[in-house]
Amino acid sequence: MNILLFGGTGEGRELAQWLLGQKIPTLVCVATDYGETLLPPQAEAHVGRMDRGEMEALMASRPFTHVVDATHPYAVEVTANIKAAAEGAGLPLLRLVRQSDGEDLCHKAGDMAGAAYMLERLPGNVLLTTGSKELDAFAKPGLVERCYPRVLPMADSLDRCLKLSFPPKNIICMQGPFSKELNVALLKQYHIKTLVTKDTGGYGGFREKAEAAREAGCALLVVERPNQETGLTMEEIQERLKEERA
Repeated sequence: MNILLFGGTGEGRELAQWLLGQKIPTLVCVATDYGETLLPPQAEAHVGRMDRGEMEALMASRPFTHVVDATHPYAVEVTANIKAAAEGAGLPLLRLVRQSDGEDLCHKAGDMAGAAYMLERLPGNVLLTTGSKELDAFAKPGLVERCYPRVLPMADSLDRCLKLSFPPKNIICMQGPFSKELNVALLKQYHIKTLVTKDTGGYGGFREKAEAAREAGCALLVVERPNQETGLTMEEIQERLKEERA
């Protein structure tokens, strides 16, 4: 058995650690050098973004037996490329699907543009926890000045915020995971009235953000997932791999 794991998420790192413990040869694909630093120390990594052709070439470079897609639930294009590449390489694909944790008692938007439209009609300061790649929709005059983007402490994340004209005093560069208590402190410190998040599930800290918003008395605006995927849980993938190795 030889696994090609597309990770970069919390559950991807957890699965990589489990595979190491099972002594199953695994190559973990992450998009950035920063993503590599978060992997278990013993994990073998392939660093860099790939298109479908590059993925398929990598799949053909070793005698892989399985491809596991543990990428972010909002990385729709990446997941589509992994699926197409695995089909082209003739390899079985296991998709690890993060369990949704979206609450009913909150504002919901279908995409970032919809969230920005709603925020233009909601009062007060906004904490954006959607990631630096998703900030364009909020960089509007009259809205950008009220937004506090929380992004990774990386130069390109900060540079993106500045190029989009978010005020430097509003930019929060921090690495998670974030506890409910820390989220509450930030909401109070910056007088936040609306917290914007993706429906990232447990690994993405959704519950801690939802509970913090409730405690701090601010609104929660959830950008819903682009589609409802089918796939396997962490436990189901582990069980499948153990069965096939036996």
